[in-house]
Amino acid sequence: MSLIAERLNRISPSQTIAISSKARALKAAGRDIISLSAGEPDFDTPEHIKKAAIRAIEAGETKYTDVAGTGALRRAVAEKFRRDSGIEYQPEEVIISTGGKQVIFNAMLATVQAGDEVVIPTPCWVSYPDIVALAEGTPVFVPCSQNHGFKLRADDLAAAITPKTKWVFLNSPNNPTGAAYSAAELRPICDVLLKHPDVWVFTDDIYEKLTYDGFQPATIVQVEPALRQRTVTMNGCSKAYAMTGWRIGFCGAPLALIRAMDKLQSQSTSNTSSISQAAALAALTGPEDGLHEMVRVYKARRDLVVDMLNSAAGITCARPEGAFYVFPAVHGCIGKTTAKGAKINNDEDFVIALLDEEGVAAVHGSAFVYPGHFRISYATSTEALVEACTRIQRFCAALV
Repeated sequence: MSLIAERLNRISPSQTIAISSKARALKAAGRDIISLSAGEPDFDTPEHIKKAAIRAIEAGETKYTDVAGTGALRRAVAEKFRRDSGIEYQPEEVIISTGGKQVIFNAMLATVQAGDEVVIPTPCWVSYPDIVALAEGTPVFVPCSQNHGFKLRADDLAAAITPKTKWVFLNSPNNPTGAAYSAAELRPICDVLLKHPDVWVFTDDIYEKLTYDGFQPATIVQVEPALRQRTVTMNGCSKAYAMTGWRIGFCGAPLALIRAMDKLQSQSTSNTSSISQAAALAALTGPEDGLHEMVRVYKARRDLVVDMLNSAAGITCARPEGAFYVFPAVHGCIGKTTAKGAKINNDEDFVIALLDEEGVAAVHGSAFVYPGHFRISYATSTEALVEACTRIQRFCAALV
């Protein structure tokens, strides 16, 4: 009798975490490694947020909270949705979870059954398909080409929906591409969804506040309020407020689904850390000077990385609207051989050789269900990015 449950055969470990772990191991062994693989801001959590957590500890706010979060934080999240997107959620239509990943996990496990299909535009975040598979659902991938800005087209969505479709995922700005949808771009997608009243929408807006060049991102319910009763609007504190380790994700959704997610969460993690919730309250209600500075720095880094990568032989890189990633194509490098004799047959070979020969850690596009590309996070110092891109240029120039 096998000890390990069969359900675990449906999923694989996070490949972004795997690359980051390998890079850390090489660095610990003395190698000069620049890691561009992790999706984590290199900025510190703003001071007023940290102080709010300290005050909560000193005030003894260290007990259990309601499973779905403190009343104060749920009200602040509802106000955040109203203020930023014009969406009206009542506090009881909000749940606080241990990171955005738990929001997704709760929603899928609470609703998806064997045989249900979940439409996932690709490139996509690595965890979407595995969470769907763990819930016994079937991921249905819809490729979104670089020629269309890595964005889902309405006709492609319509073709992917079947009588078995339970959910459609959207992620804007997107991980791994940084592509973001405007209201005008979401309108035809909403029109398709209106024709399928049994299909639910999960919109992951975790990078919402990280956009550049005056781009105004939009979200589904903001564009089409009629979809509110079958949409989960997810966000969190991790990216915008440099709070990845605090583990705060949240969503607004119809009350029946929130109650189901609350029931599931009550038998898994229960409430999110009370101290993290106090910090999140300060993040959502306090000044955003730190956020504005992050956006300014990220934009400069984005432009630097895009320009340097487009100067590398065999690489083409689009300039994204948001997040802190670029997703360059390496089609011009496939089939070649590195300076140390490694054959580049695909995007995974490319990133492995790049790490081994130049000490630059990135994530291959196949991990995001989109071969022929790789992802770079520019959430690291400008100096490190210049050196990393210089190494990438040298690596590509040596390919024969």
